[in-house]
Amino acid sequence: MTQKITVKTLQKYKDENKKFSMLTAYDYSTAKYIDEAGVDSVLIGDSLGMVILGYENTCSVTMEEMLIFTKAVSRGVNSAFVVADMPFLSYHTDISTAILNGGKLIQAGANAVKIEGCNDYIIELVKRMTQSGIPVIGHIGFTPQSVNTIGGFRVQGKTDDTVEQIKNQAISLEKAGAVSVVLEMMPEQAAKIVDESLSIPTISCGAGKYCTGQVVVSDDMFGKYGEFKPKFVRRYGDMKKFISDCAKQYDNDVKSGDFPNSEEVY
Repeated sequence: MTQKITVKTLQKYKDENKKFSMLTAYDYSTAKYIDEAGVDSVLIGDSLGMVILGYENTCSVTMEEMLIFTKAVSRGVNSAFVVADMPFLSYHTDISTAILNGGKLIQAGANAVKIEGCNDYIIELVKRMTQSGIPVIGHIGFTPQSVNTIGGFRVQGKTDDTVEQIKNQAISLEKAGAVSVVLEMMPEQAAKIVDESLSIPTISCGAGKYCTGQVVVSDDMFGKYGEFKPKFVRRYGDMKKFISDCAKQYDNDVKSGDFPNSEEVY
């Protein structure tokens, strides 16, 4: 039986200068296949709002929805480290509510939760959640839940001042107890500076090769979600075409009378 990957495993990757992989999953079977493929970590991302539920952005995703998908994914995973996003407004109002919501995601099967942003409140929250037995992964650089205040999907850390700011945020998150930090949509050299300032692993989401881990949205990588492909995603398949071709062939076979045939009826 494959050994379960834990926070200690991810830290060991960092300590030994090794890389680990992370992919999103939103359902039991996809999580099962990703886990069996040997991917180190599975993220139930609030990106499910767009790729699964058809929302315009991640801000519409609710705790109730995240719990449903976290339970489904967790049932399909045996060895991978399972991370669940805390959705918009699930941790912003007060620390008690945030700990309760984080705890619900752990009870649903997650091994850690991911929280976006870094300010005095977030730092205190990470401390309190860690003390409560809830491992936290930080998320800085571009933070999708703040897309309305940022003003769109914009690369972060393009100047010396902003790189220094992001580095200081990462250091603060580490001191607060975060087990890892996601760096999203940053220049590669900027992410390298941040990574080298930390003893915990960083995870690149469009932040280059110098981070310990890499994460992408699986539907983007599989070629399943829409026409848009982020610059930092390598497309390994064309599931959109595969699904469409299968559906068209089925439709044709039904209408021509070829389906079901004699071997497909009782």
